[in-house]
Amino acid sequence: MSPTIKQHVFNDPIYGFIRIQDPLLLSLIESPYFQRLRRISQLGLSSLVYPGAQHTRFHHALGCLHLMQKAIFVLRSKGVAINEKEEQALQIAILLHDIGHGPFSHAMEHSIIHGLSHEQLTIRFMDLLNETFHGALDLGIKIFKGESKRLFFNQLVASQLDMDRLDYLKRDSFYTGVSEGNINSERLISMLNVVEDILVVEEKGLYSVEKFLMARRFMYWQVYLHKTSMVAEHMLIKIFERAKFLVTAGEELYASKALAYFLKRDIQETEVSSETMHYFSMLDDVDIYAALKEWCSHSDFVLSRLSAMVMERKLLKISVQEEAIEPELLEKKLVKVQSKLKISKDLASYFVFKGLMTNAAYLLNKHPIYISKKGEKKIDMETRLAPPFLNALSKRVEKHYICFPKKGF
Repeated sequence: MSPTIKQHVFNDPIYGFIRIQDPLLLSLIESPYFQRLRRISQLGLSSLVYPGAQHTRFHHALGCLHLMQKAIFVLRSKGVAINEKEEQALQIAILLHDIGHGPFSHAMEHSIIHGLSHEQLTIRFMDLLNETFHGALDLGIKIFKGESKRLFFNQLVASQLDMDRLDYLKRDSFYTGVSEGNINSERLISMLNVVEDILVVEEKGLYSVEKFLMARRFMYWQVYLHKTSMVAEHMLIKIFERAKFLVTAGEELYASKALAYFLKRDIQETEVSSETMHYFSMLDDVDIYAALKEWCSHSDFVLSRLSAMVMERKLLKISVQEEAIEPELLEKKLVKVQSKLKISKDLASYFVFKGLMTNAAYLLNKHPIYISKKGEKKIDMETRLAPPFLNALSKRVEKHYICFPKKGF
């Protein structure tokens, strides 16, 4: 396939006009694999909590590309050498970084293909596109994998201060209306530089980085790990589990070709063939919603009840606590549902289950953020933060939860 598209301008509600002139980038955007991201929600079922959260991975990918363009311009203006081939590769890596996401993003990530993350699926899609474009994505794939000898290339795509995070925090804050997550991504980018081949933030940008990390902390607990979103996503996983069980038992279920392919197979990481990738590339949120609408009237009680609960937003109750869920409490809830609905313990477990959610805004031992002093020396940001503040950001917070039916279920 030879690139024929010359130029395009996307009007983005966050940044305004995003201009793309590279024929290869435009051809990648026009490819079916990338266009599929228009039908993959950025925040899964968070729209059940924040009605405005209807944006997609497509929006996010274009936003990341825009920020990468800005970052390249800023670094070049400060004397960092980036040639045209490297510029294109950086843009390819960030544009395609989410192309492996499945329906409802993270909600069903390991339910469709066991043991394979969206990052691994992204690499597989990149390899397929690389074949189509005769090796033009080689360097971009290398950067995405973190294998570039120019370390700051890898950091721009995947680190604790990368273009991915700079876009999704600002974008998700905008669409959810959670103002605590709003960051000044352009100011942060204007403070970037490179010292000893490592991406750094100039000393005057320290407070902007602090605000960025606090915004990330707030967004995780207010949006990404919001308890209502969590219970909705886990109910969706339970629905998929039940549907697979019924299909395996010989039950005929309404499903698109792509969804039916995965319902009929228990695919492991080592079994991902070109056929599997083809069907995965056809699978999106639309397949799941269409199936849920049909399954609401299915004869199987568990499948129909859970599907209706998600479609009508009549979700299970979720109780969150600091301590681990006591086995006695889980058993008590299971027995209560068994008795009320006159179903087996196995069936009751679709409506009563426990889990754990964890988060740390800043990881001390992974891709530290560096501050540069006078543009010459890089200092680990950890040494510049007050101990109580650093502890609040880096402490791994764990919250245990149990889900069960509400009164009147």
